[in-house]
Amino acid sequence: MPTTAQLYVELWVSLASLLRSYTAAHGLNGNLQATVELGEERITVRHGNAWLELERRGARINWRREDGRNGELELTEAGRLREPRSQNRDLGHPIEEEMDMAAEAWARELMHE
Repeated sequence: MPTTAQLYVELWVSLASLLRSYTAAHGLNGNLQATVELGEERITVRHGNAWLELERRGARINWRREDGRNGELELTEAGRLREPRSQNRDLGHPIEEEMDMAAEAWARELMHE
């Protein structure tokens, strides 16, 4: 049985793979390509002047964009990304999003800038 630390490494690699797939899909119509660099603690996605940098420490992910936007996310054991500081007013818990939905949104934004 994998440890929690190993699980987060596998989810990290999966996130990089999703970013590669979605940036490739969004670049098909315009014959555009993005580069996705994967390291143990960093994923960097570049397309032209646009970039996204993700840094991981355990389950925590800090993200930054070229325009100064940034934030913090947390990987869950279920393979989702959670915004630890945001609270859903109706349900009273942090907002979670499927990892593939977050990757697709980042890819769409990067490829259309």
